[in-house]
Amino acid sequence: MSEKSKVQFTEREALFYHNTIRPGKIEIIASKPMATQRDLSLAYSPGVAVPVQAIADDPATAYDYTAKGNLVAVISNGTAILGMGNLGALASKPVMEGKAVLFKRFADVDSIDIELASEDTDALIEAIAMMEPSFGGINLEDIKAPECFIIEQALRERMNIPVMHDDQHGTAIIAAAGLINACLITGRKLDEIKVVVNGAGASALACTALIKSMGVTHENVLVCDTRGVIYPGRERVDQFKSAHAVKTDRRTLAEALVGADVVLGLSAKGAITPEMVKTMAPQPIIFAMANPDPEITPPEAKAVRPDAIVATGRSDYPNQVNNVLGFPFIFRGALDVSATAINEEMKIAAAKAIAELAREQVHEDVAAAYGEAQQFGRDYIIPAPFDPRLMEVVSMAVAKAAMDSGVATRPIEDFEAYRDQLKARLNPTTSVLTRVYEQVRANPKRMIFAEADNEVVLRAAIQYRDFGYGEPILVGRTQVILDKMAELGVADPESYHIENSMVSDHVAPMVEMLYERLKRRGFLQRDVQRMVNTDRNIFASGLLKLGVGDAMVTGMTRPFAQSIKEVRRVLDPAEGKLAFGIHLLVGKNHTVFMADTTINERPTAEQLAVIAKETAAVARRLGHEPRVAFLSYSTFGNPSGKWLEQTREAIRILDEEQVDFEYEGEMAPDAALNPKIMKLYPFSRLSAPANVLIMPGLQSANISAKLLKEIGGTTSIGPMLLGAEKPVQIVPMTALAPDVLTLAVLAAAGVAG
Repeated sequence: MSEKSKVQFTEREALFYHNTIRPGKIEIIASKPMATQRDLSLAYSPGVAVPVQAIADDPATAYDYTAKGNLVAVISNGTAILGMGNLGALASKPVMEGKAVLFKRFADVDSIDIELASEDTDALIEAIAMMEPSFGGINLEDIKAPECFIIEQALRERMNIPVMHDDQHGTAIIAAAGLINACLITGRKLDEIKVVVNGAGASALACTALIKSMGVTHENVLVCDTRGVIYPGRERVDQFKSAHAVKTDRRTLAEALVGADVVLGLSAKGAITPEMVKTMAPQPIIFAMANPDPEITPPEAKAVRPDAIVATGRSDYPNQVNNVLGFPFIFRGALDVSATAINEEMKIAAAKAIAELAREQVHEDVAAAYGEAQQFGRDYIIPAPFDPRLMEVVSMAVAKAAMDSGVATRPIEDFEAYRDQLKARLNPTTSVLTRVYEQVRANPKRMIFAEADNEVVLRAAIQYRDFGYGEPILVGRTQVILDKMAELGVADPESYHIENSMVSDHVAPMVEMLYERLKRRGFLQRDVQRMVNTDRNIFASGLLKLGVGDAMVTGMTRPFAQSIKEVRRVLDPAEGKLAFGIHLLVGKNHTVFMADTTINERPTAEQLAVIAKETAAVARRLGHEPRVAFLSYSTFGNPSGKWLEQTREAIRILDEEQVDFEYEGEMAPDAALNPKIMKLYPFSRLSAPANVLIMPGLQSANISAKLLKEIGGTTSIGPMLLGAEKPVQIVPMTALAPDVLTLAVLAAAGVAG
């Protein structure tokens, strides 16, 4: 990826993200019913006394009756925040909330951030140790060295739950995985390689310790800090650095790198020069992991050593060393066996599992997301962060290592069943949507934003460009758009492509094209001219029709029905396609695709069959094996009544076509979604609850989708429009900037194509 693809944003945008909807990034949601007095009696007094007594009698049952077994505390005192330095405990809260979100997003681990206002090492140890009854694990974060070493070691000795300082071990585990594969590619053995570690902070020393545990010999590792090589007897070397001192006559980083096989950079931008790289051994392995700017960039390194394997901490270069590949799944595995610690065996198991995953056939969705065939090799020694297999591969390896090393208090008996549990924890749509975003970054598209002088739309358009998805084409009043961008802190508003229908060069050919289309539908040429000049949906759709953009998004300033009417004056349905809409209802570990929710008021049997096939195809593109239910108030004729024949005929059409997905109907929602009700119909062709719901008519579909969005506790994406000749998406008038951006990216990716 190019330097331009690095994600950028304004300070205002970052603050807006953290403030929109509700302040912060996390909330607490009850996992049990709380609607009735009986529910409350069970949740609190007097019902809660029963599990209290059970835990008092047997403390291990806390993992059965409380959230302890899936709860991690993310703890910091803010003394080393993101490389920004000591900004204090309160300033670290956004970072710790962010870490909690990553735990939930990637491994379904519940997490609470805790910021402690103290730099007293003993006080921190005491405070954290007292939290053991509350949590199943402790993730230490952004605590400066050397205090972080002392705190972690003391807590590991005192506490019987997993404790890990991710700044140290997260980076070490991912770097070790990459090193295993880089050595494999270059024909090296760990016990023979010569390694230079540039940096002597928490992550650098953790990397050093871990690779030694995995077989790299002590004498073959030279550690450098800002004053040069660490050797026995050197002044101003603390106990943590001195543990890695090696007798040598080399004193500088440049001297240390002569003939070295590997350099692990955990220091600062530009610390490693091309001249230094030239002196390294053949096929040098260079991990330049300083963030946000590496010690040396891959292009700089490969310019002098084309045979090098290079990794960085950046997502816009190959071989990203990203902690998110490790810590969520390490804690997942540790929690699932109620481990008393995260030990060296578990960290090594995680590193080996990550390395092995990179050598497997790359998941096709991951390859598509990164725009090229990603396969194990010099530019793919570390798996992509969004590989859906990480959850099961790493978590299982860590759980097994915990059991083998004797720190698991609740061993897993059936690992195949455990694998299924891990897969079920996360909704595949979440991962696939993330990969869709990466796919569009690799294949950027020109996106027409039809209402760009609306601030919500403009924010989405700015993000669309800043995040590397392509060029936004802003439709609206030029000066209004420029003024709003200035208010939003955009540094270069003049660099954006703005299309004003009053002055655009595209107006004349658009009027000619549209008049030819509408002249026999009651429109005079002056009517067409007026529409093009004054109606942004007409003008934006015309830009799309003329090929000025690749896709279009609209809908913020007028109802869906009006927007689609205006768009259809310019654009036809795709040849042989039916235009209709889908709502995606995304829950924690399920997604339901509901159609048609926007266009066809009373679909015919043929249309219902088409809607089913096209929606099933979208479900597959988003990582789900479709199970289609044709919904009705009737379940297999009970009760009987009107409007059932269309559904039954649609079923017969699919029977004749022998489609390659499960389908059934007519059936009520509970018969399609509730496993207990499904058992009453053993002849049903659905092997599990339906995930594609085909509605009998527009009223029921639209009402259901909006009801579920408002009161159902799920995230709603859409409506997503299918079947137009060009990719067009119409957002709800209540959409926020992330909603607009999501539909724009889905349009750009062709998910609804």
